[in-house]
Amino acid sequence: MRKINEILAVVILSLMAVLLAAVGMRLYDTYVINRQAETETKRQEEVLSRNKEAHDRVQEMRREIEELSGDREKLGQFLDEIRMDYEDAVPVSAMMDFDTSGMSGSREAAEETHEVSENAVDESDNVTTVSGNIIGVSANDIVSGNALDVSGNDTGTVSENAPGISENAAVVSGNTVSISENDTVSENGMVSENAAISGNESVSGNMLELLPKVEMVYPEVSLAERRQIRSSLEETLLVNWEDEACLEERGVDFSGKKIACLGDSITAAANLEGEEGYLSYAYPSILKELLGAEEVYNFGIGGSSIGRYWSDAFVERYTQIPKDVDIIIVMGGTNDGFCLSEKEFGSLTERKSWTFCGDLDELMRGLREKYPEADIFFATPLPNILQDYLMRERTYLLPQKNLSDMILTLSAAHEIPVIDLYNSNILDSHDADIVADYMPDGVHANKAGYRILAEHIAAELVRYYERLPVDE
Repeated sequence: MRKINEILAVVILSLMAVLLAAVGMRLYDTYVINRQAETETKRQEEVLSRNKEAHDRVQEMRREIEELSGDREKLGQFLDEIRMDYEDAVPVSAMMDFDTSGMSGSREAAEETHEVSENAVDESDNVTTVSGNIIGVSANDIVSGNALDVSGNDTGTVSENAPGISENAAVVSGNTVSISENDTVSENGMVSENAAISGNESVSGNMLELLPKVEMVYPEVSLAERRQIRSSLEETLLVNWEDEACLEERGVDFSGKKIACLGDSITAAANLEGEEGYLSYAYPSILKELLGAEEVYNFGIGGSSIGRYWSDAFVERYTQIPKDVDIIIVMGGTNDGFCLSEKEFGSLTERKSWTFCGDLDELMRGLREKYPEADIFFATPLPNILQDYLMRERTYLLPQKNLSDMILTLSAAHEIPVIDLYNSNILDSHDADIVADYMPDGVHANKAGYRILAEHIAAELVRYYERLPVDE
């Protein structure tokens, strides 16, 4: 009996030892997790503090540019100096075959300068480049690199008022993606829902199983390439002329549609908030007027970002959009650009929360899940000189192009159409004439600029829906 009691005592002591060890390990794991959480919280606080300083500096830069906007010559010199720090290219004004100094924002001046014709296609060295944003091609044409390989002896043509697009036509734009026979891309940058994401791999299904393998998507015609063809002022006026023609002739009825616009200060027209009724100048209000939509909701908040590393993140407030909307337009990335180092940018393979890649991916997934009946569109941010200006002082920042490319890549993976503003070369504040006429602080538009932006987005929506089969 005594021996049994001894054995039981040993067993009990052993069990107690195991229990204490388990408790100790659990406490240690909790300690490690808490320390990691504290470290991450501290890092996030440091990032937010750093980003606040950056955004405060941006406000100062905006005022500097606004003060220069009345003198085109000084403004041009200032902007070219900033550009030259980050581009192995000559200033915008020197890229052109014509003199843009003193050019006004009038359509007449633009048309006299570029001589817009029915066949606006430049040809050199057997490569077809696009004199505008657009060139129509047949269903069997192939877009490759910067060249247009056209089957047979066909050549791309631009019609008198706006490019003609056949039902299955592929169109060269500032956009991204490989284009197959039935894929479509609009004149000025809209990617269709059936665009391919890389090589010959087509996007299909919900894409969740393919996401880890997604390769980066780049535009067929980049912003840098467009700048070699014409200045942003010229591009803006030409595209606006095409957009207005498209809206005049539109055959799509939006009268019963409800549209939600999720964005930052550019969506909110926050720079005009000192004026009475300033929201009527914001692009969502003008969009309602242009399309005759039943309702257009403005979910723009000044200073907000797509990701969580700054203020009023899109990924945390998109659920405020009413469930019965028909169309959702998401335009952001400008404020994200003032925040992102490589660490905050993240990667396609990990897509962690608190990174641009992770939060953008979460936003796209969330929109798809919460609004399954809505048509969702993303827009890349307009290129702005403040990004380059800030990068001179904060070398950890990434070029704005990185954000644009990631929006294009994840949009293709989630089969979300894109209005590619970044590569369109419109309203680019690297151009002194654009700043003087439309973007007085280098990042926000004035009333005329917001109308041009609204007309472009409205026209892109029209083009998108006009390409859909009638039963859709």
